[in-house]
Amino acid sequence: MMSRSKPSSQRHPSPAIAADLLRVAGLLATCLVAIGCVSGQGDASRPASMRSPEGSSLDCEPMGTARPICGFENPEDMVPLPGNEALLIGEYGNAPTHHSGALVVFELASEAHRPLYRGGQRENERAEAGWGDPACVSPPDPRFNSHGIDLVERDDGRLALLVVQHGSREAVEFFEVTGSGVDWRVDWRGCVESPADASLNEVVGLPDGSFYATKMASLSLAADLTSGFPTTPTGEAYHWTPEHGFRAIGGTEGIIPNGIAASPDARFVYMNASGESSIRKVEVATGREIGRAQVAMPDNVTWSPDGHLLVASLRAVDPEQFDLCQHVESGPCPMPFAIVAVDPERMEVLGTVYENQGRPMGAGTVGLQVGRELFVGSFQGDRILRIELDAKSGIDAVPGSASMP
Repeated sequence: MMSRSKPSSQRHPSPAIAADLLRVAGLLATCLVAIGCVSGQGDASRPASMRSPEGSSLDCEPMGTARPICGFENPEDMVPLPGNEALLIGEYGNAPTHHSGALVVFELASEAHRPLYRGGQRENERAEAGWGDPACVSPPDPRFNSHGIDLVERDDGRLALLVVQHGSREAVEFFEVTGSGVDWRVDWRGCVESPADASLNEVVGLPDGSFYATKMASLSLAADLTSGFPTTPTGEAYHWTPEHGFRAIGGTEGIIPNGIAASPDARFVYMNASGESSIRKVEVATGREIGRAQVAMPDNVTWSPDGHLLVASLRAVDPEQFDLCQHVESGPCPMPFAIVAVDPERMEVLGTVYENQGRPMGAGTVGLQVGRELFVGSFQGDRILRIELDAKSGIDAVPGSASMP
């Protein structure tokens, strides 16, 4: 039998209360940002020239091969659109107040970007059969808050964007993506509410309409995390299907599960456990762990064109610096990060593709390779990075057996 979702008011605290609890918990570790840390300071009309948290002038000037592109609000996750002429970016907004997240299209050639979707903007939106749980019939309200996102071609040939959001409800939202080139549209088609008391982080859509997702932590646990960093599992990965609802994937219990990717045949999942500084490969059907690689505080994970896993790794997390990032009024969070390549077969870290501390951007949460460029998003700040990959800084330069610095 398909699981039927209870009304949100019976399943979770209010979105505002839950987000506040999770924001406090997030101060313990950068990886907890994904379940509720929000700035509440940004504005979509901010100019390109920004102030750093220290008050010094900080603009969008490039540094070396990395060029910042400003005007975003917490661009936490991104996916390439068909044709590789544009990216779809999920902005992680501030749902408890008046700043909601948005789904934004970014054109690679012109570098123009514009919102495609904000919650509550289309009164005539209706759920469609075959897109999520039939019990979900109402579209997101204006508190819609984009988090982890994934794009998949369905068995019927239509493009589905799956979005984890925490603003108007704890759920995975389903959108249909239509268009080509740089002209795109997204339309809400349905949703699946999260399991009771669970805050999801990342999602992987599958062609048959099911998906994999990570539970980072329980909403009720968030208030307790202020007393110290968790030392026991806080979540796991799920497989959701229309027939059976959410079912835990064996072998995925971990401390702060975060990003997740699936093998092309969906047989394996690759799950980041931020609190364990590792990424593990698990066979979905059996729950058997195939391998594990050590990566410092991993966030999101993507596939490179040549079949490597690219893992965003947060480095040298300082509680005072992290707290400072929560109060950024403009400009980037300076937290150091790296984008690390991992061999998905041997589960070995191959090396660092790009790393940075300070200007022009910190706190990288996703690294996405498109052609010979790397795009990096962040949970906190007004910009993404666009990085030229060459023999000195790209995947080709990563040694096959090197350890991570």
